[in-house]
Amino acid sequence: MTGAEWVSAAPGGLNRYFTDLYAALDALPELQVSAAAFGPAPAGGRSWGPTGGTTLRRARTALFDRRDLARNTVLDRHFCLYGPLADGRHPLVVHFHGPWAAESRLAGAPDRSVRAKYLLERLRYARADRFVVLSRSFRELLIQDYHIRADRIAVIPPGVAPQAVASPAPQRDSPPTVLCVRRLERRMGIDVLLSAWPAVLTEHPHARLVLVGTGSAERELRDLARGLDSVAFTGYVPDADLPGHYARAALTVVPSLALEGFGLVTLASLAAGRAPIVTDCGGLPDSVRTLDDSLIVPPGDAAALGARIAAGLRGALPTPQQCRAHAATYSWAAAARAHLALYRELAGP
Repeated sequence: MTGAEWVSAAPGGLNRYFTDLYAALDALPELQVSAAAFGPAPAGGRSWGPTGGTTLRRARTALFDRRDLARNTVLDRHFCLYGPLADGRHPLVVHFHGPWAAESRLAGAPDRSVRAKYLLERLRYARADRFVVLSRSFRELLIQDYHIRADRIAVIPPGVAPQAVASPAPQRDSPPTVLCVRRLERRMGIDVLLSAWPAVLTEHPHARLVLVGTGSAERELRDLARGLDSVAFTGYVPDADLPGHYARAALTVVPSLALEGFGLVTLASLAAGRAPIVTDCGGLPDSVRTLDDSLIVPPGDAAALGARIAAGLRGALPTPQQCRAHAATYSWAAAARAHLALYRELAGP
């Protein structure tokens, strides 16, 4: 397995998924797995070094690392920029976590940079034997935007860490709190959430909105929240401290606008017993559809989002027990077994 960074070095969905999938695969007795990425590695993993330095230096370091490519080995690449070249002797699996070029366009990158990233993605995907996506939405994106044949794509949902399942109930005398754990980027829809918030306060004047995360849009989002004393920005919060935030929340919100492959944060919220209100964006609906369809609202619709949050604070939500039971259907053990079957198909037993 080759990734971008270990989650200990750079929090985020891709790095969390890479780290947790490695642990799940490493637990399978019939599979020998190695994994490399930048930053401090967990037990058994390898590090390519610190996360700093130029992109060119990091890409070159990963490109020439072939230490673990023994006979009967499958290469499983999790970010197009990092990892050795496909050589035709080792089957290549590509985990498609998102369109790098399109994400850069939404972040304001110049057209030349976007085109270069798209061409690099196509080049690095060209010799892949299989692709893995987390949702049907990204399966369709791969087919339409990257011209990948449908029979080369496997949809394997992620798991949720079992230690996240138990959490205390919120204090009854606390103000109702809405939690949003997201990178503060434009495509995450935090601006829409802030636009919806005054309508929530009309019905629930003591409610609080807590925004956990950092990102390039933080300054403009703080400007949008100016004058809203009930909105708090926490900045970066370590994983170990997140259960406390979930415990104090009545519900969570994932208001993404575009390019959401699955939204691992929805599983974390469900596992903590807190229902997430999500937008109908990418793979987000997959995480709650069989639990409660009413948790899904149109992306970019501040009125619908505000109305659903207000209803949630009135109690129109699945119970914590229902949330945890639903989260338990997403198992890392099952995800690891599905990957093992794919690897065997490509490399043999």
